[in-house]
Amino acid sequence: MRSIKRIAVIPGDGIGKEVVPQAIRIIEASGAPVAFTHFDWGADRYLADGTTVPNDGFAMLARDFDAILVGAFGDPRVPTNIHAKEILLGMRFKMDLYANVRPVRLLDASLCPLKGIESKDIDFVVVRENTEGVYTDSGGIFKQGTADEIAIQEDINTRQGVERVIRFAFEYATNHKKADGSSRSRVLMCDKSNAMTHAGSLWQRVFKQVGAEYPQTKSEHMYVDALCMQMVREPRQFDVIVTNNMFGDIITDLAAGLQGGLGMAASGNISPGRTSMFEPVHGSAPPLAGKNLANPMGAILTAAMMLAHLGCEKEAHTIEAAVLDAVRAKKSTQDAGGPLGTKEVGEWIAERVAAGKY
Repeated sequence: MRSIKRIAVIPGDGIGKEVVPQAIRIIEASGAPVAFTHFDWGADRYLADGTTVPNDGFAMLARDFDAILVGAFGDPRVPTNIHAKEILLGMRFKMDLYANVRPVRLLDASLCPLKGIESKDIDFVVVRENTEGVYTDSGGIFKQGTADEIAIQEDINTRQGVERVIRFAFEYATNHKKADGSSRSRVLMCDKSNAMTHAGSLWQRVFKQVGAEYPQTKSEHMYVDALCMQMVREPRQFDVIVTNNMFGDIITDLAAGLQGGLGMAASGNISPGRTSMFEPVHGSAPPLAGKNLANPMGAILTAAMMLAHLGCEKEAHTIEAAVLDAVRAKKSTQDAGGPLGTKEVGEWIAERVAAGKY
C-alpha cells in the first residue's frame, strides 16, 4: 500500500480561489493517495490581521508536508503586493526551491498562434534558476525623488546556484521523455553573455564543465534575444532550456503563448529531496475573479505535475490524458476555444478521470 502524501493547499487570491478547488476535485477523482490541509494565506488574511506568513510558516511547510499546491497571489486592495512577495518569493527563497520547471507542451494545434504548427512540434521544458539573479532585491535607491536619483538592482549569481540548476537541467533531460516517448537529447543554456560579461562568464564556464559530464546530451547555447526569435520561428528545435531567474521569467511567458496562453501553463518549484511547491503561472487575474471564467487547466496540469513528482505517475498520466481530451473536445473555457466556465471544465475532466478510461 502506498503511503499517503501530505499536501498543503494555499489558493491565495483572485482566480486562485477558483482554479485550485477544481485541481483538488480532479486529484480526488484520480484516487491518488493524498491528504490536503488548507491555509488561508493571501490578501484576505493580510487585510484582516496583517499576517502574510506566520512566524514558523515556512519551517512548518518543510517539516509537515510532501508538497505545496499554490493558486495565485495579487490583489488590488494591497497595492504594494507585500503579501504576494513575502509568501511566494519567500517560499522560493527561504525553502530553497531553486529549480523552477515549466513544461511547454502544445495539446492541440488550435491553441497555437503560429501557422503550420502541430501538437507534436512543441514539447520542451524551461528550467529557470529560482533563488538568485535580480529577484533577490539586492541594491537600493539613493536620493529618491530628486533629479539625481539613482536606482541599483544587483544581479546575484553564485557558483553553487548556477551549477546546481544547470546540473538539474541535464538530469531532467536524462530522466524525462517527451509525450511521444522520445528522449530529450539536448540542453540549451540561454544568457546574454555578450553584454552581461561577468555573470555570463560564470554561466558559460559552468555550463561547459557540467555538460562534459553528460556526453549523451548535446549542449547548446543561445543569447536570450536570439532564443525569443527562435521560439517563435522554430519551436520544434528545443528540448530543455536552462537560464537565469529574470530571463526564465520572460521566456516562459512567451512559451506559454505557444501552448495556448497562461491559462494552460503549469510549473513546479523544485528542491530535490525536499518539500517542493507547484503553481499555475497565470497570476491572480483580478478582472476575471469570481466570474467563473478562468481557465483551470493550468492548475489541473500543475496538479498532475505535482503527483508525478510525488511518485503517483499513473494518476498524473490519467489527469493529463483527460485534459487533452477536454481540449480536443472543446470542453474548455473561452480562451481555449470552448463555451464552459471554470467549474464546468473541472466537472467534465473530473468525470473522465473518475471513469478510469485511460
